Amino acid sequence: MSLRQFEYALAVAEEGSVTAAAERLHVAQPSMSQQIRSLERELGVTLFARTPTGLVPTVLGRAFLRDAEVAVSAARRARATARAGADELVGELMVAVQMGLGTRQLPRALGALRSRFPRLEITVFEEPNPAELERLARRGVLDLALMAGPCGEGLYDGHHLGDEGFVAVLGEGHPLLAADRIELNDLAGEPWVRFDHDSALDEVVGGVLTGNGLAPTTVARVSQTATAVRWAAHGLGVTLVPASAVPHDQCHLVRPVSPFVSQPVVAAVRPGAGPAETALLDLLRRENWCRNAPASPVS
Repeated sequence: MSLRQFEYALAVAEEGSVTAAAERLHVAQPSMSQQIRSLERELGVTLFARTPTGLVPTVLGRAFLRDAEVAVSAARRARATARAGADELVGELMVAVQMGLGTRQLPRALGALRSRFPRLEITVFEEPNPAELERLARRGVLDLALMAGPCGEGLYDGHHLGDEGFVAVLGEGHPLLAADRIELNDLAGEPWVRFDHDSALDEVVGGVLTGNGLAPTTVARVSQTATAVRWAAHGLGVTLVPASAVPHDQCHLVRPVSPFVSQPVVAAVRPGAGPAETALLDLLRRENWCRNAPASPVS
C-alpha cells in the first residue's frame, strides 16, 4: 500500500466517481482504476459499491478511509515540516472554524500567512456544529481549529485568544436604534431570526433568551450569520450575532446589548505543531479579540 493509493481512494469517495477523481488529481482514469483495484486486492476487501448515483464506500471501506485520511494528513504535515526553511514553507494546512467566530480576524490572519508563504496550500472550512469539529479533530484531520472551547480532550492544545462580544441587529428605522445600548428585556416582544438547532450560535442565542426570561417567536432559522444579519436588516426580525460577523455597510443597524453577551475564542492546535500552525497561531494572537463590544462593532 502507498500514500498515493490512499489519496486516490479518498478522492473517489469524495467525488463518487473514478473519472471525476482522476480529473481532480490530474491522473489518467485507467491508472487510477488499476491502483484502486490493486489496493482492494492487497486489503482483501471491497472498498466501494456501485450505486445508481455513483460509487459509495462500503462499511469496510468507510473504516479504511477514516484511517487513510489520518495517514494522508500526517504525511502532508511531515512533508511541510521537513521542507520548511527560513524563507519557504510548503505543504497543506487544514483549518476549521466554528461558524460566527473570527469573521474578520481569521481571513486577515490567513491572508498574511499566504503573503508570507505563497507556496503553502491552505484549506479552510466553516462548521456550525462544534460536535462535528470535535469529530474531525479526533480523526486527526485538522491542524488548527478556531472554536469557543476546548477540543479533543487533550488531543489539541487550547490557546485563548480573547472573547468576542455579541450585538443585536435591527431593521432599518427600528425605534430601538435611537439608543446606544439595548436592554435585552426591551426585545421581549420582537420576532427573532435564529440559527439551525444544532449550531453553536443558536445554543448561545437560546441560552441568552432563556436566561433573561424571554420566549419570543422565531420567524426564521438560517445556517449562516450573513443571512441572519441580512434578514434582520430587512425587518424580518431581530437577531444576535458576534460583532465581527456584521458587514461594514450594516454597522448602523447594530447595538450592544445589556447584559453583555460574549463567547471565548480558542485556537486549538495539535501538540508539537509544525511551522505552519505556529505561524498562523502567532498571526491570530496579533488580531484584535476585544471582549467589550463598543457602540460601533467595527474599527
